Amino acid sequence: MEDLYYNDEDNFNDTYYYNYEHTICNKEDVRLFAGVFLPIIYSLALVVGVAGNALVVVVYTSKVRLRTLTDMCIVNLAISDLLLLFTLPFWAVDAVHGWKLGSGACKITSFLYSTNFSCGMLLLACISVDRYCSVTRSPTGRTGTSPQVRRQWLLVCVVLWAVASFLGLPDLIFSTVKHSHHRMTCTAIYPPHMARPAKAALELLEVALRFLVPFLVMVVCYCCVGRVLSRAPGVRRDRKWRALRVLLAVVAIFLLTQLPYNVVKLCRAMDVIYLLVTNCDVSKNLDRAVQVTEGLALAHACINPVVYAFMGSSFRGHVFKVAKLLGQRFGRHPKDINEEPAVEIALKPCSQMQSQSDSEQADTSNFTI
Repeated sequence: MEDLYYNDEDNFNDTYYYNYEHTICNKEDVRLFAGVFLPIIYSLALVVGVAGNALVVVVYTSKVRLRTLTDMCIVNLAISDLLLLFTLPFWAVDAVHGWKLGSGACKITSFLYSTNFSCGMLLLACISVDRYCSVTRSPTGRTGTSPQVRRQWLLVCVVLWAVASFLGLPDLIFSTVKHSHHRMTCTAIYPPHMARPAKAALELLEVALRFLVPFLVMVVCYCCVGRVLSRAPGVRRDRKWRALRVLLAVVAIFLLTQLPYNVVKLCRAMDVIYLLVTNCDVSKNLDRAVQVTEGLALAHACINPVVYAFMGSSFRGHVFKVAKLLGQRFGRHPKDINEEPAVEIALKPCSQMQSQSDSEQADTSNFTI
């Protein structure tokens, strides 16, 4: 979890008081702002995010077969978002009353927050790569569900979780409970001799692996997917544009929710390295910017179920299947529930378009929105 900002090298782990040109910068008003703003944002994210992500987990575990790597990644993304959201009540209480649960709980909560934040970003990149492969390389699209393929999917998810856990290790190691301004707070405390380089390096590493790499992967993959979709023969124009709009929405939402937070983190890293901030008011504004943009970044955990329900997993079809099962269980006829089919575009390689008969027998790559 992000601690309030500072740049006094002698007291690098101090939170609310430090020197700027031999004057004390009192950050009590920043703490008061956090005590009001963060609980509201965390509560909204918790309610909305838990509802959406729990629906994803329930649907995919209710006799629904995971047919693609994207399906498996979406399930893992929902679990990751849920674990992230479940840490928010602890941070909300910490913002208002201080940390009450001890150093061990502080380390575990910080580790879960950082790990699942990172894992969510990596899974989004993995989904985009799988969608790219499904329309440009795999001739059978969504049909590769052999045990060997499923083991490969599982291995991919395990590697992503391992990388995310590695990024969370600093929070597990350095997070502790510190007495600050008549209250206890859970924050990262670095050894004095490594505080500046460690803080700067971790900030830059998080910006790179949580934002830059996933964003570049998404842009490249979805540009390629969009180009294939736009050129797909035999598909109505409205279906093509609907698919392209979903791809654009995915990238735009990621950029709007994650860019402000990572810009602020980059500014913090530059200040740690070059000591750019020398004014107390500027430092306070930077602290508030961290809190506001981090709340915006957390909104992505609430939006993920809405966005990725339309991408490559036929999620709506799964929802209707579960609804039919529930309808049958409670005595409702399945015909009473109208199923809205997803937009499925069959992408045929150009070499297979020689004749109508050949194209009917050829393998296709299915991209479902």
